[in-house]
Parts: sequence; C-alpha cells; structure tokens
Amino acid sequence: MSVRKLKPITPGQRFKIVNGFDAITTDKPEKSLLAPLKKSGGRNSKGKMTMRHRGGGHKRRYRVIDFKRDKQGVAAEVKSIQYDPNRSAFIALVEYTDGEKRYVIAQNGLEVGQQVTAGSGSAPEIGNALPLSDIPLGTIISCIELRPGQGAVMARSAGTFAQLMARDGKFVTIKLPSGETRLILANCLATIGAVSNSDHQLIVSGKAGRSRWLGRRPRTRPVAMNPVDHPMGGGEGRASGGHPRSRNGIPAKGFRTRSRTKNTNRYIIERRKK
Repeated sequence: MSVRKLKPITPGQRFKIVNGFDAITTDKPEKSLLAPLKKSGGRNSKGKMTMRHRGGGHKRRYRVIDFKRDKQGVAAEVKSIQYDPNRSAFIALVEYTDGEKRYVIAQNGLEVGQQVTAGSGSAPEIGNALPLSDIPLGTIISCIELRPGQGAVMARSAGTFAQLMARDGKFVTIKLPSGETRLILANCLATIGAVSNSDHQLIVSGKAGRSRWLGRRPRTRPVAMNPVDHPMGGGEGRASGGHPRSRNGIPAKGFRTRSRTKNTNRYIIERRKK
C-alpha cells in the first residue's frame, strides 16, 4: 500500500494525494460478476428528495461480492486483486477448484496465487473465513457476521479490523473499530486479517470536481443559511451559529442518538468512544 503526491502543475494537483494502486493486479473486472447499478439521485420511489447532496457522478457497475463465504471446505485460488468503485476496500477475484469464480473483500497481505478457504477446520491464515469459535484469541479479524449465515456486516471498509478478545460459552467478545466492545455468537463467521487499502484515509481529493465524479453535490454551510432553513442560520454579520446541530434540531458532536431501550444493548459491554 502506498500513496503518491502529485507535482503542483495545476491548481487542482497542488495538494492532491492519490492512491498508488500498487496492490492492484488488473484493471479488467470479471464480466460474469458484474451487475447494473442504477442511480437514485437521493430520491425515493415517489421522486421526493430524501437525501440531499446526491446526484451525478461517473457511471458504475456493481461487483457482486460474496459476503457469506458459504462455499465451505473448498479451496480457492486468488486470481487477482481489483479496484471496486462501490467501496473503499480492494476486492479479490477467487476461483474455486470446481471452476466457480467469486469476489471477496481483500485483506492486507493477500496475494495472487494464494489459497483461501472458508468454514470450520480452516487454518487461521489471512483471507480464510472461520467461525469465531475456531479463531485463536487476540487475532486481528474483519468482515464479521452479526447473525449466523447473514453475511459480513462489520469491519468491511478500507483498513478496518476488529480483535477477538475473549470466549465465554456461546458468545465471544469482540473489540470493534469504533472502540466498542460487544458480544457476538461464536458460530458467526469472520475473516482473518485487516481489510486492504489502509492508506485510503490519507487520500486528498485536491479539487471540488473530484467530489462531483463520486456523485457528491455541493453542500451549503448551515451558518450561511437563514433561520427558516436551519437552526444554525441567521444572526447579524458572521454569527458563529450557536450549538452544532442537524437541520431537524438534533445536537451533533457527542450527543448520543442510540435508543436506551434497544434490544441489542445487552450485548454491548463497553460503548464506543465519544
């Protein structure tokens, strides 16, 4: 993993830092695993804008990712590491011994030619998916299920990882990327290793146009609005805006929005850091 700082030959390149893509081995996706991806522009089924600042952007095709890793006990060879425009992490194309090809989230250190497996009895090596009951304590893991057979839902973005802390009965204790410590059923699957593209957080766009390529439209600062438009708007001159809050009045920067009566609160041992 590496990043490149460009020479400032144009204003847009002066502060631009781009991914080196040295982990990528091919720029041609597997056609059989591509699906169309329709843009909504932030509108719901009635055409009403329910999410602001969305629209435009480059056309994309969805890469069908195997989050469930349900082909267990069959070895697969890593054929290539590829870029995915729909996520921050890189993806790996794997081919099973019976000829079937699938995309999986690539872990740091995963290389072309490497063998990966899934299921109970697999070795705790990078790229292998195992039940949490089979993984040694202290291991760095990612792509974690929350319910058995659901598919990976946690620690899937670039550079993220969790750590297996303890095991007690049918539950294991996991320390998540947010800092939260919680219980998860021991028969849930997780993949060994941290997610690839850990340098993603170092990337600097360099210009506003690059946000437009990604489908992000301009955002007006709340303090520049009128009181009718936002709780932080209005005031004489350049008013600071008061306490930071959202458009519908919910405080930001430290205000807890999680329900106190949520059923899964009992599985959380330690809340995430503020």
